[in-house]
Amino acid sequence: MSAATDAGNSLAEPKVSFTNIHQVFELPKQSKNDTGAASSVVALDNVNLEIPDGQFVALVGASGCGKTTLMNMIAGLVKPTAGTVKVSGKPPRLPNLDIGYMFARDALLPWRSARRSVELPLEVRGWDRHRRRERADEMLDLVGLRDKHTQYRNQLSQGMRQRVALARTLASDPSILLMDEPFAALDARTKLTLEGEFLRIWEDGGDSRKTVIFVTHDLDEAVLLADRVVIMLPRPGRIAKDIIVDLPRPRADHLGEVRYTEEFREITQSLFDSLEGAIAPDGEVAGR
Repeated sequence: MSAATDAGNSLAEPKVSFTNIHQVFELPKQSKNDTGAASSVVALDNVNLEIPDGQFVALVGASGCGKTTLMNMIAGLVKPTAGTVKVSGKPPRLPNLDIGYMFARDALLPWRSARRSVELPLEVRGWDRHRRRERADEMLDLVGLRDKHTQYRNQLSQGMRQRVALARTLASDPSILLMDEPFAALDARTKLTLEGEFLRIWEDGGDSRKTVIFVTHDLDEAVLLADRVVIMLPRPGRIAKDIIVDLPRPRADHLGEVRYTEEFREITQSLFDSLEGAIAPDGEVAGR
């Protein structure tokens, strides 16, 4: 029996909700069609999704299916062409200091040390110097880099830079974490280590766990980390499958073992079949 079940309507009051989302992006003027009219692309079509407080949701799908667009809507960076987005029951606002956003690349400022990089979001919030330093050291200790606090970006390995970026994202204690392929650029061993470290931090939150929206192209990563996996299809972006991953927690210290369980294999196979079944033999998306 598969450990994956349909998400259905059993979700709690949503922390984040998307209702009838439709998104159209206008292309640059040089992309005009033969009639001279401006061209456009439908990025999202009729997307409905609710994410309860404290849930870890992975968004999976090919490039161009709208995963990052949905996250940017949560952050208030993109407004939908049609439909409604709500964060904690209200329309997204910019800036929203209750949201942490982490990307595939660390985006550390080269003139700031590791400690000063972690302090950056706290400076924005007006924390005094003593509190900033204390919190930055606490976060660097959490990701195993307390002894690297004086080093700069070019003195850190790629894995260390992503650890600093993670510490910076967590420093202000946001209730929502937007993670856009945060470990995609790492080698396999470093990736598994950081996945475990991040999951441990999140699982240790107990009843006050943060809401995580995690974008990845890696089905294994999605199933290993998330409570729930949402498969998206492109052209236009839409939800194809939404399942609850019913693997036991905590998992952080057992990710290597979880990969080889029958439950894990069944879930990833089900998700893979969902992606494969949506692609027609000619490579087009079925049902377009």
